[in-house]
Amino acid sequence: MSHIHDRLSDWWDADASTYDASAGHAMTDPVEAAAWRQVLVRALPPAPARVLDVGAGTGALALLAAELGYDVTAIDLSEGMLAKARAKASERGHEVTFVHGPAEEPPAGPFDAVMERHVSWTLPDPMSALRAWRAVTVPGGRLVLLEGSWAGEGPWVAAKDALAGWVERARGIEDDHHAPYPDDILSALPLRRTTSPAPFLDAVWAAGWSRVRIARLRDVEWAVEARQPWPLGWLTHRARYAIVAEA
Repeated sequence: MSHIHDRLSDWWDADASTYDASAGHAMTDPVEAAAWRQVLVRALPPAPARVLDVGAGTGALALLAAELGYDVTAIDLSEGMLAKARAKASERGHEVTFVHGPAEEPPAGPFDAVMERHVSWTLPDPMSALRAWRAVTVPGGRLVLLEGSWAGEGPWVAAKDALAGWVERARGIEDDHHAPYPDDILSALPLRRTTSPAPFLDAVWAAGWSRVRIARLRDVEWAVEARQPWPLGWLTHRARYAIVAEA
């Protein structure tokens, strides 16, 4: 596991220089940021609850939560990504505790809630991470997974993705990341090719969380689609959802 962690850390360190160029990553678009604030208010316990943001990256979600009055601790495997997050927190005057480490080894807490955004699919052992997050959550505390059907849903996904790639090349639009994930790393990620929320729900139940529920994040989907030039928003659309459970 440490070998994979080292390779993932190196990849994300390299990606830190380009990651925030995408509005969807940095949440610099005001409509998208407002949609995510609403998600947090609905999914998290009331502020000033203690919240652990796992895989915080450059801090977009952690900073929105801190802005809403939450006591936020943010952990990430990549020191390069955390450096960006620390700089933004300082610039905006938000108090966030930053921790460098893998998702499977969270700080002791205890926390009232653990949240992640687009992280579970990147984990080599999501079950281990989900159990570790439950161990640092207070009884009755919450898990909030903000994920999506990243491989797409429906029969026309492959055709739409191919057309989107052609449009991006024709318009000279660069990829949001510095490079693709290596194939051997992708093959080690159990949740990389989700076409429904079912694999996430199954993992949450199996890790011992209870009262699992789900809500479609249509406002976020709309905001993400609207910020892209037509027809890329429609072509690259992915279903997104909040999976909430309790310890």
